[in-house]
Amino acid sequence: MKDLTKGKPSLLILQFATPMLVGNVFQQLYNIVDSVIVGNFIGKEALAAVGASFPIMFMLISFIVGIANGAAIIISQYFGAKNMKKIRRSIDTMLIFLFFASIIVTLAGLCFSGKIFQLIKLPEEVVPQARLYFNIYISGIVLFFGFNAVSSILRGLGDSKTPLYFLIIATLTNTLLDLLFILVFKWGIAGAAIATIISQGGAFITAVFYLNRSHEIFNISWRKYEFDRHIFRKSLRIGLPSGLQQTFVSLGALALFRIVNNFGTDTVAAYSVAMRIDSLASLVAMNFGAALSTFTGQNLGAGKPERVYSGLIATLKMSSSVSVAVTLLVILFRHNLITIFSSDPEVIRIGAEYLLVVCSFYIVFSAMFVIGGLLRGAGATVIPMFITLLALWIIRIPASIWFSGMFGSVGIWWAIPLGWIIGAILSWLYYLKGNWRSKVVI
Repeated sequence: MKDLTKGKPSLLILQFATPMLVGNVFQQLYNIVDSVIVGNFIGKEALAAVGASFPIMFMLISFIVGIANGAAIIISQYFGAKNMKKIRRSIDTMLIFLFFASIIVTLAGLCFSGKIFQLIKLPEEVVPQARLYFNIYISGIVLFFGFNAVSSILRGLGDSKTPLYFLIIATLTNTLLDLLFILVFKWGIAGAAIATIISQGGAFITAVFYLNRSHEIFNISWRKYEFDRHIFRKSLRIGLPSGLQQTFVSLGALALFRIVNNFGTDTVAAYSVAMRIDSLASLVAMNFGAALSTFTGQNLGAGKPERVYSGLIATLKMSSSVSVAVTLLVILFRHNLITIFSSDPEVIRIGAEYLLVVCSFYIVFSAMFVIGGLLRGAGATVIPMFITLLALWIIRIPASIWFSGMFGSVGIWWAIPLGWIIGAILSWLYYLKGNWRSKVVI
């Protein structure tokens, strides 16, 4: 555990964000490895199927993850206040909620996956493989929730290193199993999904086993768990807006996918690949934002609001510098990056076109996410929710439809940074107004 209420903010945030960033890189490698192996050894239809599955999975889990993030914020604030009893109860409440929520998500996914693929107008030749991959993956979602819950709790307590170690092991396991199941056993796209489930399950079980024996706050045993309704209501108050925000973001991703699907399998495959690279490149901003969120929660919980501004400025400087460097690298090597996933010339052309447009605005995305991290850490999640929904549904989706009608698929790519720009401006204005200071939970 790491106390972020003492010491130089910039150094603390950098030290906390770095293991978390490396960990999330390995988390993204789960999906990237699947896409690389599937794209090169099964074909572009299978590659499009994997890509089409993720917005649907994101839609099903986003609401639950948002509420869980509310619990993680509460944990960070109780840790800042040094209230260990409340921390333990918060952990128990979060894990019980996620267990039962995962059952509901699994059943919903299995029942409605076919209808959802039809709704987004996925090309017919892609649908069978997409359903197969999705149904296998969603069957193991309880393991995904479990591992990510443990990681979120540890980050709320200031420990960003321990989850990293388990993620590295899980990613290496996933890569080896992908190669075994697809190249040796010839299980096709089902092998990629099975490999991911086994890897996530192994990481979760190993993490629980290790933490029960080495961590003073953790003691994961169902017979000793206590569900605290008061803490759960607090988690809902903070997490519900975030959960709704994530849900509408995921619905927006599905809406975008439906627009992309109108341009055929090549564009779907290119978009799937470019999103993988895009999500990896944007991790810097997302993890600096998450680090600032924990930093803000602990310092406000400890009654030290003056450190929050210093943390914001330091984080903006660091994340912006790294975002500029990432932008240059992606622009220079965009064709090479797409080639890793597919050798199809049209897929490479469309994917490189996406990266050129979108990655040029990573610095804007970075600012938006960092400011949002501060607001979430303070417990102010309602206004950021509306800002996100406005930027997505009032700006990005309509612009995608309009621009794609005028300029083709490249118009969709230009609508993405337009939404970021609006979101960053509105988030900064809300921060300057200062109402977020009154949202602290404890």
